[in-house]
Amino acid sequence: MEVFLVGGAVRDELLGRPVRERDWVVVGSTPEEMLRLGFRPVGRDFPVFLHPETGDEYALARTERKTARGYRGFKVYAAPDVTLEDDLSRRDLTINAMARSADGDLIDPHGGARDAEQRILRHVSPAFVEDPVRILRVARFAASLKDQDVGFSVAPETMQLMRCMVDSGEVDALVPERVWQESRVALETDRPDVFFETLRECGALARVYPEVDCLFGIPQPVTWHPEIDTGRHVMMVVRQAARLSESGRVRFAALVHDLGKGVTPASLLPAHHGHDRKGVAIIGALAKRLKIPNDFKELAELVCRYHVLCHRAGDLRPATLLQLLERIDAFRRPERFAEFLLACEADMRGREGFEERDYPQAQLLRLLLDAAAAVRPDTTSASSGAEIGRRLANDRIRAIEAVLAKRQPASSDQ
Repeated sequence: MEVFLVGGAVRDELLGRPVRERDWVVVGSTPEEMLRLGFRPVGRDFPVFLHPETGDEYALARTERKTARGYRGFKVYAAPDVTLEDDLSRRDLTINAMARSADGDLIDPHGGARDAEQRILRHVSPAFVEDPVRILRVARFAASLKDQDVGFSVAPETMQLMRCMVDSGEVDALVPERVWQESRVALETDRPDVFFETLRECGALARVYPEVDCLFGIPQPVTWHPEIDTGRHVMMVVRQAARLSESGRVRFAALVHDLGKGVTPASLLPAHHGHDRKGVAIIGALAKRLKIPNDFKELAELVCRYHVLCHRAGDLRPATLLQLLERIDAFRRPERFAEFLLACEADMRGREGFEERDYPQAQLLRLLLDAAAAVRPDTTSASSGAEIGRRLANDRIRAIEAVLAKRQPASSDQ
């Protein structure tokens, strides 16, 4: 049997990027031989094994034949007569269809090295259209391989195949769990906005994230949003969130914070009255459909509901500021509060001309939380728990007032 390093490790070595994991293809072997050599089987749909010492994945060379719709609609053939070239030919993109032999030779039957040098994402064969997950993967690679402002572009012929997959309905066979799995990885890249923009370019965004897609073309008041278009603003916010935080929760909250604007009739613009409340319900439905984890959903709902109040923090009354801190649950969950502030800052920076502006509202709210949290409840001569709570609230309001009295008024943005 022969063993070859394949896929992302070969691609990243050529690009000079860190290699985080190594995958291998085994040619000329059988499951029985792999077990005899001490490999542990982990593949459910095809023969994949873990190396007994390194834990790397070793897959038997295989081919696939389309039998039904969706990414699971394949019949897999793995046997000693499957060649390395056969295995590489079933892969999605040329940059992922390269291998290295044990002596270091590059095996590149589809021009992946050339496409890597030219920064092109190109499909390997017409069989690309058989797996709808490849639409998500191409968009994710476009995001993950984006280096600052220079990155990979999707080959026109590959983009055309992706559009055909949308038009044919193949994209509708994507299961929610896989959509979220690819989205979550994309959110953790340096340029998650590119993932959603690529999906929109091929028409897939309207199928997998219709709530986001419908934001494009929704105008906004130029006084607050020089970029005008809501969809464009949201992409700018996601990009800013990626600059401010590595948290996927913050980036997801940035993506969905304005979903309520997508259901606001154009006749009501530019006010977008109540978009924060409407957006919370949409986020809940989206999270249910894609089975998004609760920690992502909860932060996104808080940012959607309260980001406008956060922007106006410098103009709010002390009692309202305390109420905001309580509703965000800042006293009990300061870590989530910190992520809330980052998402709100990304919203402010995600406007034309605002990219490098300070966000004093975040610093103000952190100071107010520290001051209010330092207050201890007065239990002396209290007749009930409710009375203690009222005293605590009043004392916290006074602590907030004291902080406000010592500072200059913060500018507020909407």
